[in-house]
Amino acid sequence: MSQLIDALLNFDFMRYSLISGILIGFIAPLIGAFIVVRRLSLIADALSHVTLGGISFGMFLLTIMPTLVFINPMWFGILFAIVGALLIEKLRTSYTAYQEIAIPIIMSAGIALSAIFISLADGFNQEIVGLLFGSISAVNISDLTTIIVIAIIVVLFITLFYKELFILSFDEEYSKVIGIPKWIQFLFIVIVAMVISASMRVVGILLVSALITLPIAISMRITKSFKQLILLSVFLGELSVILGLVLAFYMDISPGGVIVVLLVILLMITMAYQKMRMKFKKGANINEYK
Repeated sequence: MSQLIDALLNFDFMRYSLISGILIGFIAPLIGAFIVVRRLSLIADALSHVTLGGISFGMFLLTIMPTLVFINPMWFGILFAIVGALLIEKLRTSYTAYQEIAIPIIMSAGIALSAIFISLADGFNQEIVGLLFGSISAVNISDLTTIIVIAIIVVLFITLFYKELFILSFDEEYSKVIGIPKWIQFLFIVIVAMVISASMRVVGILLVSALITLPIAISMRITKSFKQLILLSVFLGELSVILGLVLAFYMDISPGGVIVVLLVILLMITMAYQKMRMKFKKGANINEYK
């Protein structure tokens, strides 16, 4: 433990990673609750690949224009993710009978752009690998500042428009009837894109959707109200991220995989406990009947 404390005291990147992880562990499940309830879980996968396309584009620009070194490639990732999110929403309104087709279309485009720009930016390197699976050392002060700003925006947005988001999530048709403005829906999807872009630094592009959906999946089996779902999901998100970062530090591996494995283990324990509880209740009822 002293080794971790020494690292936090002596290395800036460790403090940046921990603070970023705490913020991401909070905002990812917070926004994820609304995503999962709306049955849009796969949107995280699509936008994470679009984000990779944006970041690789930013890296490509830096290779051909070194004078732009002050620009953080993550900003391009956020921009690409926002555009991708708006396109998904536009496609969903265009294909009303087959709304789910929008996500694989944008995901394919994101993967294609990533392949092109990664190749143009001198191929795979350590930074790209860190983006794919997360990295403790990948977070710099610019990334941390961006994540803090995004976290503030998320909290303010959900606080101000919780009622509207709740209705949109559970009954989109009713939201139209009572006149909830469309711009709230578009702003929500933009914020989803921002959260996904922010999360990938710690968790990684390939695993960011797990941090958004797994805490919700676990909480759904335990809680009895939407507010309870949000609170427990945020707690599980924080627990998994902090433990994941600590274990990744001591094991010298990417934190994304550790965080997701911890959440999967928690999900399996929850399911096993519920199954045993149901068997116990069933057995008790049979004995009572006898």
